[in-house]
Amino acid sequence: MSFSSLLGSSSSSSHPLAPYGWDDGWDAEFAPHAEQGLLPGRVVRVDRGQCDVVTPAGVVRADTEFVVPRDPMKVVCTGDWVAVDPEGGDPRYVRTLLPRRTAFVRSTSSKRSEGQVLAANVDHAVVAVSLAVELDLGRLERFLALAWESGAQPLVVLTKADLVPDPETLGHLLADVETAAPGVQVLAVSSATGEGLDVLGAVLSSGTSVLLGQSGAGKSTLANALLGETAQQVHEVRDADGKGRHTTTTRDLLRLPWGGVLIDTPGVRGVGLWDAEEGVAQAFSEIEALAEECRFHDCAHQAEPGCAVLAAIEDGTLPERRLDSYRKLLRENERLAARTDDRLRAELRRTFKQRQALGRHMMERKRGPLRKP
Repeated sequence: MSFSSLLGSSSSSSHPLAPYGWDDGWDAEFAPHAEQGLLPGRVVRVDRGQCDVVTPAGVVRADTEFVVPRDPMKVVCTGDWVAVDPEGGDPRYVRTLLPRRTAFVRSTSSKRSEGQVLAANVDHAVVAVSLAVELDLGRLERFLALAWESGAQPLVVLTKADLVPDPETLGHLLADVETAAPGVQVLAVSSATGEGLDVLGAVLSSGTSVLLGQSGAGKSTLANALLGETAQQVHEVRDADGKGRHTTTTRDLLRLPWGGVLIDTPGVRGVGLWDAEEGVAQAFSEIEALAEECRFHDCAHQAEPGCAVLAAIEDGTLPERRLDSYRKLLRENERLAARTDDRLRAELRRTFKQRQALGRHMMERKRGPLRKP
């Protein structure tokens, strides 16, 4: 079967891959590869050097031998659009990756300062937070910083809402999360009762969404509820601490019945930042806006006169916890950047020494100079 007969109409809306996100932009990107007789496809799962790719001819198994770069940021990932061999080759190979529009990236636990792409070409980054355990707003803010940095639109989903039957209590929890997620839609849902699933489904009905969160957050259960079938295996969480096991072990791209696709991911324990300065700024947009009103443009929000950020904390409009979290994530991002940038590392070392010297000077002024015996 020829490539042109597989595609039928040239319109991207009638393209066999349109339900998976194919559009005119991808059509233009793929044009040079089409001339070589390759098939377009989207990676729906990666597993041990091979991947499942949905193509106009159906799902095919392809080897990734020719797209294994040294840079881990360029490794084939679920959500990537690729060019694969046409029918007839055994094995079939992924020949190239199309340039990514967005990518959700975190730092690995490796000491080599590497980034790991969890999902590619994502429009919505859905952060699942379980209401069965105490809210960890600091972890949520980390997810949101990475989500903003990815180029996707973040969305917070509070799962297991049926475990909070009191409307007033649920309202307080929603308010707390909304304070920690400015500019982000927050939904309370229950896979058990169906609460909120219609609204969430409508939001995810266009584009590609990635489902993120810790083990035990109910991601796979939520994915099954959205799909209307048991596509993902689930396990009970531990009663002692509300944590779950890694039920999902691969990142799977799933087609939603009413439109859009969803990438379900394994539970994420470590949420290390990766080059997320802009993401942190967006995750703490209210602090960034306040900083514009500070008297000094380089205000550190410590004890400077005319600091709008400290004034907001004083009058209660900005929780002090938010400023502490903002500072923590900025420091972490700086340290990571310094590990990969020699010049920045030297600059941070000079700044640290200057602060040390200033601290000693201020201490001597307070206590008086130390006298030798």
